[in-house]
Amino acid sequence: MKKVIFMLAVVLMSANCFAQTANVKKAKNAALAAENPDFAAARQYIEPALEDATTKDVADTWYVAGLIGYQENDYLNAQQMIGKTIDQERKGKALIESYNYWLKADELGQIPNEKGKINTKIRKNIAAKMLEYYTQQDLVKYGIYLNEQRDFARAYEVFSLHLSIPDLPMMQDPKMQEKMPKDTIYQQYLFYKGIFAVQAEMHPEAIEVLEQMKDGSYEAVSVNQFLYQEYLTLNDTANFVRVLQDATERFPSESWFLQNLINYYIFSSQEDVAVEYLDKAIEREPNVAQYYHIKGNILENMKQYDAALQAFDAALAINPDLADAEAGKGRVYYNQAVKMNEDAANIANDKEYRAKLKEMDATFAKSLPFFEKAHELDPENRDYMIILKQLYYRANDDVKYNAISELLNQY
Repeated sequence: MKKVIFMLAVVLMSANCFAQTANVKKAKNAALAAENPDFAAARQYIEPALEDATTKDVADTWYVAGLIGYQENDYLNAQQMIGKTIDQERKGKALIESYNYWLKADELGQIPNEKGKINTKIRKNIAAKMLEYYTQQDLVKYGIYLNEQRDFARAYEVFSLHLSIPDLPMMQDPKMQEKMPKDTIYQQYLFYKGIFAVQAEMHPEAIEVLEQMKDGSYEAVSVNQFLYQEYLTLNDTANFVRVLQDATERFPSESWFLQNLINYYIFSSQEDVAVEYLDKAIEREPNVAQYYHIKGNILENMKQYDAALQAFDAALAINPDLADAEAGKGRVYYNQAVKMNEDAANIANDKEYRAKLKEMDATFAKSLPFFEKAHELDPENRDYMIILKQLYYRANDDVKYNAISELLNQY
């Protein structure tokens, strides 16, 4: 009885194996039909074969599964070429489906059979079709479509698939590698992949791509700017400072990096380091007035007034029309006078008190011509007008006080 049951099980297993093998064949025929391919039917045929124990570990099953999407993509390409509107989502889904199925098929194909042999035909066929996808840029086109739909996360994933093709084990034949150089176009698509990750707010993924490109030549300035912004978003101070430091050295003419680095040092109370970086920048580019102007602002904040005035003078020697540098000189004297006024309140001796006030008035007066010059150079700047109004009031100059007050009311 047991023997009969065992024989019955063997018969049933053989029958099921035959049925699933037949399904794989039907799926292939439905997808490869010359005139009326039926991709939906092909998928219905292949689905049980992908799950059945008798066929799920057979490389050819997964190869045929991938062939369905490949044929559908090819069919839709042909329809598009004759002017028909096609469903881009359907096309993209077919591409990704075939890609994933073929990875599985290649994996199974590398497992030796009972005779210790590997199915090299499967790998060769898949590699040839993957090369088509790569050279015809099918996945790139789908990724661009997804970007246009603002589906940045999926665009990132699709570009990742395209860029992974040259590194697949099946694609390592030297002749095949020659057809997939990691040239400027490859770098361009890698850059797009990084930008899609940025737009999707996939910060770790964006950083991984941008770090990969950081020291390269393609869109190097933009890559480093995006990388800085990603680290800044994550509050990763150590890394965003590293990026700014490296970029400041590598791109000396791109003041964006230096300015952000200096701002960081200023706001983190490291003004002395900020001045060091400015001095390096000035050594490289001694004719950039803005560097001296920024240095003057920092030195003034550090209460190094004489050095600040020298920096502002250097800026004006290069650009006599730099209103902010004129205002910077005026501010040096103005803020010193404000401090004298505060100190005077603590002086008990009447003679010393009057002397301090006299010194204060003289220092306020020193600041006036610089703010007047700044206002002349930038007549719409309200900050200059507000300070001038205060200075004219102190100087009892009613005519100029009324004029500047009227002008302020117009802005």
